[in-house]
Amino acid sequence: MLTRSLSCALGVVVLGCCIACSPNATPDQIRQKTAEETAAIKRDSKAVAEGLKDGLSNKRAVDINHASKAELSDLPGITDKQADHIISERPYANTHQLVSRHVLTEDEFSQIESRVVVNR
Repeated sequence: MLTRSLSCALGVVVLGCCIACSPNATPDQIRQKTAEETAAIKRDSKAVAEGLKDGLSNKRAVDINHASKAELSDLPGITDKQADHIISERPYANTHQLVSRHVLTEDEFSQIESRVVVNR
């Protein structure tokens, strides 16, 4: 993802340089085009960095025996009602008990399986 974004940004710079170096461009047009391309690269690079930061920070594991309602609701596909049900069925010996106790369906569980743990 990062490589694709950087490659795209590099392509934009190269394209901008080619356009800017055309024989019909004035120095002011070249400066303007260079400034536009630089701003676009800066914006895209910032978006990539923020996306990486968000992606890495949102992947922490949630302990279903100790998590708050808000932490459970932040999991993908989990509603406030489901979070309340998860809390009411505590304690859990393993994460799959969410399914065996009919708290979540197998499909709902599969969406959060990699993001939940059980600590005692």
